[in-house]
Formats: sequence, structure tokens, C-alpha cells
Amino acid sequence: MNTTGAGTIDRPVTRDPKKQDHTMNPILTDTPVPANADAIESRQNRNHAMQLIPEALARAHMHERLREAESERRGHRLAAARRMQRRAERASLRARRALAMAVMQ
Repeated sequence: MNTTGAGTIDRPVTRDPKKQDHTMNPILTDTPVPANADAIESRQNRNHAMQLIPEALARAHMHERLREAESERRGHRLAAARRMQRRAERASLRARRALAMAVMQ
């Protein structure tokens, strides 16, 4: 009267696969592989890849936007540096003129 789901006194039921009685459970390699297993796996891979396309597009879009933002920041920094350089040159010219006027007096 031993059923597959019930344990006995000398062989109690356990959930740990290492401690289970191997005579009670069929080994997974004994199960036959369906003839179209490759087709099923290929279809699942394709479906999985199709599900990942929007994520990949979003990632590419964000990468492009980050690149554009960095490029724009570089442009703003360059423009600010040029403005400061012109301001420094004008200040230098004013200082030279002031020095020349002071020496001439």
C-alpha cells in the first residue's frame, strides 16, 4: 500500500531532492524529448528577443540623448571659456592703458 506521495516509517517523505528516495521519483533524463524541441526553443528565444526589442530601443535612445546632452554641455563650457578669455583680454588692455597713462604723467 505504498503510494508515490506518501512516506513510510523507514523512508519518510522529504522535500530535499538529495534526501529523496530515487526509486520513487523518475529521473529527468528518462523522460523522452519531444521531436520538435528545437523548434519550440527557437520560438521561445525569438519571442524573448522580440520582448527585449523595446528595451533595447529605449536604451539606445537614452544613450543617444546622454551623448547629445554631453555634447551640448561641452559647447556651453567652450562658449563660456571664450567669453571669459575675451573679458580677460579687455581687462588686460585696460590695465596696460592705465599703466601707460600713469607712466606718462
